[in-house]
Amino acid sequence: MKTLKFIPLLLLFVFTSCSTVRVVSDYDSKTNFSKYKTFAFYKPGIDKAKISDLDKKRIMREIEANLTLKGMTVSETPDMLISIFTKERERIDVYNSYGYGYGYRYGGWYGGGTYASSTPEGTLFIDLIDRNKNELVWQGIGVGDLVMSSVEKKEARIKDIVTKILAQYPPGSETK
Repeated sequence: MKTLKFIPLLLLFVFTSCSTVRVVSDYDSKTNFSKYKTFAFYKPGIDKAKISDLDKKRIMREIEANLTLKGMTVSETPDMLISIFTKERERIDVYNSYGYGYGYRYGGWYGGGTYASSTPEGTLFIDLIDRNKNELVWQGIGVGDLVMSSVEKKEARIKDIVTKILAQYPPGSETK
């Protein structure tokens, strides 16, 4: 039943641009985000993410760097817990093409066709959980292509995705 709630969100991502990172966030509008000063990673949640341990480390490093830039610090007794979740799927792009031409010995011609290509696409969910209430208060989602030919490109891609997701945090000043 939970997955049915994400179908409209996933359809939104399918019909948007394919080469960039697309991000969206959701949050509890009754939460005062200015009270969160410290954070820690929620290991049980991160362990469930179906990606390599190396990619988990890369993502956690980037999350820590971004939150530190926002004035937050890592703590043994945090205000907020951070968890991640990932999904991967093949995105299919369909193209229609038409052409006109003229050949020297064969006269004019008209042609066209439909072509399809597939690209691996990943979705990264970053969940921020109020430690005292044990409730999700903010979620950022980033979707982007996963085609990377080197470790450097993979690290740059992860940095780009995490930075764009966390650019939407905090959602604003204290909400009424």
